[in-house]
Amino acid sequence: MTLVREVPRAARLSVGCALLAAAACALPAVRPGAHTPWGTVALLAALYALCEVPGRCPRLGRALGGSLPLGTGSFFPVLLAAALLLDPAAAALTALPGSLLARVDEPPAALRRLWRAAATALAVWAAARTAALLGGPAALGHGPDAPDLPYALLPAGAAALAFCLALTALDGGIRAAADGLPLGTAWRGLLGRSLAPHTVHGLAGLMTAVLWRSTYGPVAALFVLLPIGISCWVFAQYHRERAAHQATIRALVQAVDIKDRYTRGHSERVGHASVLIARELGMPEDRLDVVRFAGILHDVGKLGVPTRVLRKDGPLTPEERRIIELHPEYGHEMVRGIGFLGEARSAILHHHERMDGTGYPYGLRGEEIPEYARMVAVADAFDAMTSTRCYSRARPVPAAVAELERCAGTHFDPRMVDALVRALDRHGWRPAVTADETAPPAPRPTGAAPAAQVPAPRENGPEEPGRPGRAGETPGPGEATDAPRPAGPSRHRGSA
Repeated sequence: MTLVREVPRAARLSVGCALLAAAACALPAVRPGAHTPWGTVALLAALYALCEVPGRCPRLGRALGGSLPLGTGSFFPVLLAAALLLDPAAAALTALPGSLLARVDEPPAALRRLWRAAATALAVWAAARTAALLGGPAALGHGPDAPDLPYALLPAGAAALAFCLALTALDGGIRAAADGLPLGTAWRGLLGRSLAPHTVHGLAGLMTAVLWRSTYGPVAALFVLLPIGISCWVFAQYHRERAAHQATIRALVQAVDIKDRYTRGHSERVGHASVLIARELGMPEDRLDVVRFAGILHDVGKLGVPTRVLRKDGPLTPEERRIIELHPEYGHEMVRGIGFLGEARSAILHHHERMDGTGYPYGLRGEEIPEYARMVAVADAFDAMTSTRCYSRARPVPAAVAELERCAGTHFDPRMVDALVRALDRHGWRPAVTADETAPPAPRPTGAAPAAQVPAPRENGPEEPGRPGRAGETPGPGEATDAPRPAGPSRHRGSA
């Protein structure tokens, strides 16, 4: 599901301020009498742009076996070489063409490119300023003069660190402005993930700058592109593996949707809502994929439930209820060998546990329930209540939130419920019809309450005590939980 919302005013203001700051940093290079080495600036800017442009050309990427980098960042060594070779204002100019031409995958593309150009220019300026303060240009040598090694490592390392810190600060700031996150939450994890790559970029940039200043000139510096190209190839292989993971997930979800037509699209929305909760709690970005996988695959065990039970139109018998309640264990067994799912496997197994211990399959309570499972449980119930199906009408978002809050502490983790409420206030929610047809209006006998006041059963959603569910449903908050627990595979407590 794609959320359609305008770019917040704070984010637009941040982009504007970054553009003004970048212009101020680059202005001294274009003033009359600045003695800017335009040949070097043009060569480095063109080299960086040439390296980034293929990312926007799918045909060229396929022609080269898909080994081209997929986004901005793979060729930062060119910019760090510019930071060592040029004064700060001129170095900032080298970042602009490539950043404006780099691939952007999400809208609004123009605003994202402007932000990336401004942020990269500011980071290169900070790196060049740091290198100049430590005597970096002098340490590179010139012509027959040998570089001052190992001292040259100090300004190069400091420049790479300044580059990394500037980008981290700016990227965290725009995340905070765009998503309304606290700065601490927006910055969390950014520096740790970028420090090692930028250190390697700094060493490659130093090598490029030394060769550029040598008697062999700029042509020799192009040989540094060979290890950079190899790193891009490795980067592309990672993305290929990631794409294979995504294809595996899609295949499993499509299989569930085909078998249980009543909940089509439900899995993707639960994955999205789970990520909203995780982001609100400040979970690092590198764990969000696992959270999303947990939400998307939470019902994969329905593939092991007989189709006649899933598609039954009437209430479930106790025996059919016990069969349905086996689906978390079936799902866990199905994904046990998929290593990249990690902690998502425990969420698949335990997403129907309840905080008071009345859930299934193992009756875990409180903190015994894995964190991912507690996130998915809230996301699952919320989407079930707010989705229109061919057998039930959607509840309004405020009514679903009120029901989640009512059941917080007994069925759901209050911390997860609060996080979802905050995320909904910030991002909103757009539920979609997930069955083949729009739900028809339910017939209303004379004297009955208006349709909006008649509760309808829905999968995983909170229901009235003792109300029997239709096939494919599982008990929601408020339902009777005195049914015997099923005996199924892996009856040990806990998860793999």
